[in-house]
Amino acid sequence: MAELKKRATLGIAAAIGAIVLAVVSIEGDFVDHRDDPGGKTRHGITEEVAREHGYTGDMRSLPIETAIEIYGTKYVTRPGFDAIVQRNVALGEEVVDQGVNFGPHRPSCWMQTALNSLNRGGRDYRDLAVDCRVGPATMDAYDSLARKRGATKACELVLKLMEAQQGAEYLRLTHVNSRLETFMPGWIDHRLGNVPIDRCREGGVQ
Repeated sequence: MAELKKRATLGIAAAIGAIVLAVVSIEGDFVDHRDDPGGKTRHGITEEVAREHGYTGDMRSLPIETAIEIYGTKYVTRPGFDAIVQRNVALGEEVVDQGVNFGPHRPSCWMQTALNSLNRGGRDYRDLAVDCRVGPATMDAYDSLARKRGATKACELVLKLMEAQQGAEYLRLTHVNSRLETFMPGWIDHRLGNVPIDRCREGGVQ
């Protein structure tokens, strides 16, 4: 039993590592765009987030190792997204990627909203309180959906609904602040559909 738990832990760590590297590859190197309210970023880590995690140097020199450590803590384990990775790596990558783009709060809300919309009026499982915290109740609801629809289909349904909400948020943001339209082509090109739906078939980490 101890050996199985060790293998599972190593498997989750490897999956999370691959997810983080995929996000870093999208984010790129140092950016300080005048229209970006996030300000200076490197490897997708804003200066504010870097300072929160103890980095005091120039943002142009933020080591990628530091960025990866921050990703793993702030955008995976702390918001409970590692539990999603365990069930389905593709859905986990989607949630982590959205968390980096918007902060973990929004994708947590979107996942709960998606699950509530998929329970057929509460016949398959109870509605969640949308508290934007991925915990045991959220994962129980996801597990119930997977039992009802199958593991692959559950991932596909939730992933599609989360991307729909993500797209709607981009439209809302650019309506509120037209300067953000600078980033819209990149958002749509690199952030929607960047986790192929057919990867849901790969499943989770055993």
